[in-house]
Amino acid sequence: MRLFTALRERRPSLAACLLALRSKAARGQIRMSSSLPVAAVCQMTATPDKEANFSACTRLVEQAKEGGASMVFLPEGFDYIGSNREETLALSETLDGDIITRYTHLARKLDVWLSLGGFHERGHDWKTDRRIYNSHIIINGQGEIVSVYRKGHLFDVELTSKGVSLKESAFTVPGPRLLPPVQTPIGKVGLGVCYDLRFPELSSALQRHGAEILTYPSAFTVATGVAHWEVLLRARAIETQCFVLAAAQVGAHHAKRTSYGHALAVDPWGVVIGDCGGSDVGVTLIQIDLQALQDVRRDMPVQQHRREKDFYCSLD
Repeated sequence: MRLFTALRERRPSLAACLLALRSKAARGQIRMSSSLPVAAVCQMTATPDKEANFSACTRLVEQAKEGGASMVFLPEGFDYIGSNREETLALSETLDGDIITRYTHLARKLDVWLSLGGFHERGHDWKTDRRIYNSHIIINGQGEIVSVYRKGHLFDVELTSKGVSLKESAFTVPGPRLLPPVQTPIGKVGLGVCYDLRFPELSSALQRHGAEILTYPSAFTVATGVAHWEVLLRARAIETQCFVLAAAQVGAHHAKRTSYGHALAVDPWGVVIGDCGGSDVGVTLIQIDLQALQDVRRDMPVQQHRREKDFYCSLD
């Protein structure tokens, strides 16, 4: 991205060519030429129609695979976004239900890893309390579930002046713990979901345990997205010196809810290297250069400069 900016300033015609190539790559129309692994960050508009959502996601995954991606990231609520509490609960499934089974078959068929960013998973006490988890599932290229992180921070927010009113805890159980980063074809991926983005302790813990890539599949509201989405993602990348990949929902899901969009990819220096925009369904393809990540960490060894825990707790 820095190279592209410099070329744009000196040679507009060359910059235009690069922009066109990048745009085609983002749409999956060309294959990446480098030997670096490629990740695909997706943007979609889920509705209460689970079958239509699966068809839309399948097209995105196929497009990403055609573009050379070895791992594809889908957003929170990829399975559906319900119009009310009752519908949200009624449409939920278990991990061994139809929807996740179909995604395991898709991953195996295409030999691609999947990050399924926020699955409505029926809780362990479903029969007694009818509550769900917001679960981030990683499926490998053989169609096996290798990790399930359950969202730890629930979105209970009342922003009256901005028309935002959501209480996730009314039907969702908070996850009990973080999970170790997952070794994938693109690097070690640390898992979060949407509102987890606002808690830097989570990203720092994942980085300390080896994460090279952080991912926050989301369905950000328009009001909070305009104000905070990009700056939070860039901050998490800068402070952890990780790649940050954030698949997103975009547009109107039903009469009561609209999402901000702008599925983003950010490099370890904090530069936005992929953006799906604020209106359309699509895919952005990102090359993951782990050597560049190591260079950033070597040149600015933030983690080595971190003080002992007692220093940060000295005000307690």
